[in-house]
Amino acid sequence: MRSPSELPQIAADIVERLRQRRPRVHCITNPVAQTFTANVLLAVGAAPAMTVSPKEVVPFVRRADALLVNLGMFDVERQKAALAAIPVANKKRTPWVLDPVYIDSSAPRAAFAKRLVAKNPTALRLNQHELAALGGNAKDLAAFTRHAAKMQTVIGLTGERDFVSDGTRLATITNGDPMMAKVTAMGCAGSALVAACLAVESDAWLATTAALVVFGIAGEVAAKRARGPGTFAVEIIDALHALNRPTVIGMAKVT
Repeated sequence: MRSPSELPQIAADIVERLRQRRPRVHCITNPVAQTFTANVLLAVGAAPAMTVSPKEVVPFVRRADALLVNLGMFDVERQKAALAAIPVANKKRTPWVLDPVYIDSSAPRAAFAKRLVAKNPTALRLNQHELAALGGNAKDLAAFTRHAAKMQTVIGLTGERDFVSDGTRLATITNGDPMMAKVTAMGCAGSALVAACLAVESDAWLATTAALVVFGIAGEVAAKRARGPGTFAVEIIDALHALNRPTVIGMAKVT
Protein backbone atom coordinates (compact mmCIF):
# COMPACT_ATOMS: atom_id res chain seq x y z
CA MET A 1 0.00 0.00 0.00
CA ARG A 2 1.40 3.40 -1.01
CA SER A 3 1.90 6.08 1.61
CA PRO A 4 -0.28 9.20 1.20
CA SER A 5 2.94 11.22 1.08
CA GLU A 6 3.74 9.51 -2.22
CA LEU A 7 0.51 10.60 -3.94
CA PRO A 8 1.83 13.91 -5.34
CA GLN A 9 4.80 12.10 -6.94
CA ILE A 10 2.48 9.41 -8.30
CA ALA A 11 0.19 12.06 -9.81
CA ALA A 12 3.21 13.67 -11.48
CA ASP A 13 4.29 10.27 -12.80
CA ILE A 14 0.85 9.68 -14.30
CA VAL A 15 0.87 13.07 -16.05
CA GLU A 16 4.21 12.15 -17.63
CA ARG A 17 2.86 8.76 -18.72
CA LEU A 18 -0.16 10.41 -20.35
CA ARG A 19 2.12 12.53 -22.49
CA GLN A 20 4.37 9.62 -23.39
CA ARG A 21 1.68 7.06 -24.22
CA ARG A 22 -1.10 9.30 -25.63
CA PRO A 23 -3.94 6.91 -24.71
CA ARG A 24 -7.12 6.78 -26.75
CA VAL A 25 -10.15 7.68 -24.63
CA HIS A 26 -13.57 7.00 -26.08
CA CYS A 27 -16.22 9.30 -24.62
CA ILE A 28 -19.94 8.59 -24.75
CA THR A 29 -20.97 11.98 -23.42
CA ASN A 30 -23.43 14.78 -24.00
CA PRO A 31 -23.16 17.27 -26.88
CA VAL A 32 -22.80 20.22 -24.49
CA ALA A 33 -19.64 18.64 -23.03
CA GLN A 34 -17.99 17.17 -26.11
CA THR A 35 -15.77 20.04 -27.26
CA PHE A 36 -14.56 21.02 -23.79
CA THR A 37 -13.96 17.37 -22.84
CA ALA A 38 -12.01 16.73 -26.03
CA ASN A 39 -9.83 19.80 -25.44
CA VAL A 40 -9.10 18.78 -21.84
CA LEU A 41 -8.00 15.33 -23.01
CA LEU A 42 -5.85 16.79 -25.77
CA ALA A 43 -4.25 19.18 -23.29
CA VAL A 44 -2.98 16.32 -21.11
CA GLY A 45 -1.77 14.30 -24.09
CA ALA A 46 -4.69 11.89 -24.58
CA ALA A 47 -6.51 11.26 -27.87
CA PRO A 48 -10.31 11.66 -27.63
CA ALA A 49 -13.03 10.02 -29.70
CA MET A 50 -16.72 10.88 -29.37
CA THR A 51 -18.88 8.81 -31.71
CA VAL A 52 -22.12 7.43 -30.28
CA SER A 53 -23.36 5.76 -33.46
CA PRO A 54 -24.25 2.14 -32.64
CA LYS A 55 -22.64 1.16 -35.95
CA GLU A 56 -19.33 2.77 -35.02
CA VAL A 57 -19.03 2.63 -31.25
CA VAL A 58 -17.97 -1.03 -31.03
CA PRO A 59 -14.93 -0.76 -33.36
CA PHE A 60 -13.97 2.55 -31.74
CA VAL A 61 -14.06 1.06 -28.25
CA ARG A 62 -12.06 -1.96 -29.43
CA ARG A 63 -9.24 0.47 -30.28
CA ALA A 64 -9.62 2.57 -27.14
CA ASP A 65 -7.43 2.45 -24.05
CA ALA A 66 -10.23 3.72 -21.81
CA LEU A 67 -13.96 4.45 -22.00
CA LEU A 68 -16.13 7.15 -20.45
CA VAL A 69 -19.90 6.71 -20.16
CA ASN A 70 -21.54 10.01 -19.22
CA LEU A 71 -25.30 10.19 -18.73
CA GLY A 72 -25.61 13.95 -19.23
CA MET A 73 -27.73 13.44 -22.36
CA PHE A 74 -30.15 10.61 -21.67
CA ASP A 75 -31.27 9.88 -25.22
CA VAL A 76 -31.90 6.53 -26.86
CA GLU A 77 -28.83 6.72 -29.10
CA ARG A 78 -26.47 7.21 -26.16
CA GLN A 79 -28.17 4.52 -24.12
CA LYS A 80 -27.70 2.07 -26.98
CA ALA A 81 -24.11 3.21 -27.45
CA ALA A 82 -23.33 2.62 -23.77
CA LEU A 83 -24.92 -0.83 -23.78
CA ALA A 84 -22.92 -1.75 -26.88
CA ALA A 85 -19.62 -0.28 -25.66
CA ILE A 86 -19.43 -1.60 -22.11
CA PRO A 87 -19.35 -5.34 -22.98
CA VAL A 88 -16.52 -4.64 -25.44
CA ALA A 89 -14.57 -2.78 -22.77
CA ASN A 90 -15.18 -5.50 -20.20
CA LYS A 91 -14.16 -8.25 -22.61
CA LYS A 92 -10.92 -6.43 -23.45
CA ARG A 93 -10.42 -5.44 -19.79
CA THR A 94 -10.37 -1.84 -20.89
CA PRO A 95 -10.98 0.46 -17.92
CA TRP A 96 -14.19 2.46 -18.03
CA VAL A 97 -15.69 5.28 -16.00
CA LEU A 98 -19.35 5.92 -15.28
CA ASP A 99 -20.42 9.53 -14.71
CA PRO A 100 -24.11 9.30 -13.66
CA VAL A 101 -25.01 12.92 -14.33
CA TYR A 102 -28.28 14.18 -12.78
CA ILE A 103 -29.54 10.75 -11.76
CA ASP A 104 -30.91 12.44 -8.63
CA SER A 105 -33.31 14.38 -10.90
CA SER A 106 -34.68 11.54 -13.03
CA ALA A 107 -35.96 8.12 -11.98
CA PRO A 108 -35.42 6.54 -15.45
CA ARG A 109 -31.89 7.90 -15.55
CA ALA A 110 -31.20 6.56 -12.05
CA ALA A 111 -32.53 3.14 -13.00
CA PHE A 112 -30.29 3.07 -16.07
CA ALA A 113 -27.29 4.13 -13.98
CA LYS A 114 -27.92 1.27 -11.56
CA ARG A 115 -28.09 -1.08 -14.53
CA LEU A 116 -24.69 0.17 -15.69
CA VAL A 117 -23.18 -0.03 -12.19
CA ALA A 118 -24.02 -3.74 -12.26
CA LYS A 119 -21.71 -4.03 -15.29
CA ASN A 120 -18.66 -3.28 -13.09
CA PRO A 121 -17.28 0.14 -13.96
CA THR A 122 -13.64 0.58 -13.05
CA ALA A 123 -14.50 3.90 -11.43
CA LEU A 124 -17.45 6.14 -10.67
CA ARG A 125 -17.07 9.93 -10.69
CA LEU A 126 -20.05 11.70 -9.14
CA ASN A 127 -21.30 14.19 -6.56
CA GLN A 128 -23.11 13.71 -3.26
CA HIS A 129 -26.61 13.89 -4.74
CA GLU A 130 -25.79 11.33 -7.43
CA LEU A 131 -24.19 9.01 -4.89
CA ALA A 132 -27.32 9.23 -2.73
CA ALA A 133 -29.44 8.26 -5.76
CA LEU A 134 -27.33 5.09 -5.98
CA GLY A 135 -27.99 4.34 -2.32
CA GLY A 136 -24.72 5.71 -0.98
CA ASN A 137 -24.01 7.99 1.97
CA ALA A 138 -21.54 10.83 1.45
CA LYS A 139 -21.94 12.51 4.85
CA ASP A 140 -20.14 9.79 6.76
CA LEU A 141 -16.74 8.88 5.28
CA ALA A 142 -16.82 5.45 6.90
CA ALA A 143 -20.17 4.78 5.22
CA PHE A 144 -18.81 6.15 1.95
CA THR A 145 -15.89 3.74 2.10
CA ARG A 146 -18.21 0.84 2.93
CA HIS A 147 -20.34 1.76 -0.08
CA ALA A 148 -17.29 1.64 -2.37
CA ALA A 149 -16.46 -1.80 -0.95
CA LYS A 150 -20.02 -2.98 -1.51
CA MET A 151 -20.03 -1.74 -5.11
CA GLN A 152 -16.56 -3.21 -5.71
CA THR A 153 -15.38 -0.16 -7.59
CA VAL A 154 -13.46 3.04 -7.02
CA ILE A 155 -15.64 6.05 -6.26
CA GLY A 156 -14.41 9.58 -6.89
CA LEU A 157 -16.75 11.87 -4.99
CA THR A 158 -16.34 15.52 -5.97
CA GLY A 159 -17.42 18.69 -4.22
CA GLU A 160 -15.76 21.36 -2.06
CA ARG A 161 -13.40 18.56 -1.14
CA ASP A 162 -12.94 15.43 -3.21
CA PHE A 163 -12.83 11.93 -1.75
CA VAL A 164 -11.65 8.75 -3.47
CA SER A 165 -12.20 5.28 -2.03
CA ASP A 166 -11.85 1.72 -3.24
CA GLY A 167 -13.43 0.30 -0.10
CA THR A 168 -10.09 0.04 1.69
CA ARG A 169 -8.12 3.20 0.94
CA LEU A 170 -9.42 6.75 1.23
CA ALA A 171 -7.87 9.89 -0.25
CA THR A 172 -8.98 13.42 0.60
CA ILE A 173 -8.20 16.12 -1.97
CA THR A 174 -8.53 19.85 -1.31
CA ASN A 175 -7.23 21.14 -4.64
CA GLY A 176 -9.59 23.12 -6.85
CA ASP A 177 -11.26 26.52 -7.13
CA PRO A 178 -14.90 27.70 -6.89
CA MET A 179 -14.67 28.99 -10.47
CA MET A 180 -14.73 25.38 -11.63
CA ALA A 181 -18.44 25.28 -10.78
CA LYS A 182 -19.11 28.23 -13.10
CA VAL A 183 -18.17 26.48 -16.36
CA THR A 184 -20.45 23.91 -17.97
CA ALA A 185 -19.03 20.43 -18.62
CA MET A 186 -16.29 20.82 -16.02
CA GLY A 187 -17.37 17.67 -14.18
CA CYS A 188 -17.76 15.77 -17.44
CA ALA A 189 -14.23 16.69 -18.46
CA GLY A 190 -12.96 15.67 -15.03
CA SER A 191 -14.49 12.23 -15.52
CA ALA A 192 -12.77 11.97 -18.91
CA LEU A 193 -9.48 12.79 -17.22
CA VAL A 194 -10.12 9.95 -14.76
CA ALA A 195 -10.58 7.62 -17.74
CA ALA A 196 -7.34 8.85 -19.31
CA CYS A 197 -5.40 8.23 -16.10
CA LEU A 198 -6.91 4.74 -15.84
CA ALA A 199 -5.47 4.04 -19.29
CA VAL A 200 -1.92 4.49 -17.99
CA GLU A 201 -2.26 3.34 -14.36
CA SER A 202 -3.63 -0.09 -13.48
CA ASP A 203 -4.37 0.81 -9.84
CA ALA A 204 -7.76 2.47 -10.24
CA TRP A 205 -7.61 4.19 -6.85
CA LEU A 206 -4.27 5.80 -7.67
CA ALA A 207 -5.44 6.77 -11.16
CA THR A 208 -8.68 8.35 -9.94
CA THR A 209 -6.92 10.19 -7.13
CA ALA A 210 -4.25 11.48 -9.50
CA ALA A 211 -6.83 12.71 -12.02
CA LEU A 212 -8.76 14.70 -9.42
CA VAL A 213 -5.56 16.15 -7.92
CA VAL A 214 -4.29 17.23 -11.34
CA PHE A 215 -7.64 18.70 -12.38
CA GLY A 216 -7.88 20.63 -9.12
CA ILE A 217 -4.36 22.01 -9.48
CA ALA A 218 -5.13 23.15 -13.02
CA GLY A 219 -8.24 24.87 -11.67
CA GLU A 220 -6.17 26.77 -9.11
CA VAL A 221 -3.63 27.84 -11.72
CA ALA A 222 -6.38 28.92 -14.12
CA ALA A 223 -8.23 30.91 -11.48
CA LYS A 224 -5.16 33.10 -10.87
CA ARG A 225 -5.11 34.10 -14.53
CA ALA A 226 -8.79 34.24 -15.44
CA ARG A 227 -10.96 37.36 -15.55
CA GLY A 228 -14.16 35.35 -15.23
CA PRO A 229 -15.78 32.04 -16.24
CA GLY A 230 -15.16 32.59 -19.97
CA THR A 231 -11.44 33.08 -19.69
CA PHE A 232 -11.28 30.43 -16.94
CA ALA A 233 -12.49 27.78 -19.41
CA VAL A 234 -9.57 28.64 -21.68
CA GLU A 235 -7.05 29.02 -18.88
CA ILE A 236 -7.72 25.60 -17.36
CA ILE A 237 -6.96 23.94 -20.71
CA ASP A 238 -3.73 25.93 -20.95
CA ALA A 239 -2.90 25.03 -17.33
CA LEU A 240 -3.37 21.31 -18.01
CA HIS A 241 -1.18 21.56 -21.08
CA ALA A 242 1.59 23.33 -19.14
CA LEU A 243 1.52 21.23 -15.95
CA ASN A 244 4.94 19.92 -15.03
CA ARG A 245 6.31 17.70 -12.31
CA PRO A 246 7.40 20.46 -9.89
CA THR A 247 3.99 22.16 -10.14
CA VAL A 248 2.06 18.96 -9.46
CA ILE A 249 4.25 17.94 -6.54
CA GLY A 250 4.41 21.44 -5.10
CA MET A 251 0.67 22.19 -5.33
CA ALA A 252 -0.92 18.80 -4.58
CA LYS A 253 -3.15 18.86 -1.48
CA VAL A 254 -3.96 15.21 -0.89
CA THR A 255 -3.97 13.04 2.21
